[in-house]
Amino acid sequence: MAAQQRPLSPHLQIYRLPLAARLSVLHRGTGVFLSAAAFGVALWLLAAAGSADEYYRFVDLASTWPAKIIILGAIFSFALHTFTGLRHLLWDIGWGLEMDRTLVTNWVVVILAGITTVVLAWFAFGQGAMP
Repeated sequence: MAAQQRPLSPHLQIYRLPLAARLSVLHRGTGVFLSAAAFGVALWLLAAAGSADEYYRFVDLASTWPAKIIILGAIFSFALHTFTGLRHLLWDIGWGLEMDRTLVTNWVVVILAGITTVVLAWFAFGQGAMP
């Protein structure tokens, strides 16, 4: 007997993840990135606790454009991870589980993360904090 030809399930190239699923994946990814960025904060603290030459070497390294991109990524990761974490806390108490509220809070999280990233990046790079 010949095997029946059944339709294949949609693949990732066809299926588009909803925003809530994308934010869930990003929440996990930003958590991993923040864990890695914690090593940079530890190096900064070690340089600050060391001599002035060590600190200025760290500041010079942190002033390069690749380091600034990593810092900007850490700022975005911090903002997005914070707001998605707060939303999960609200979900844990039972608020916002309705479909319409979930759709709204998806965009609230994205917009607040974007605004927070711009504001924190302005303080980090625009105020002369980093030469």
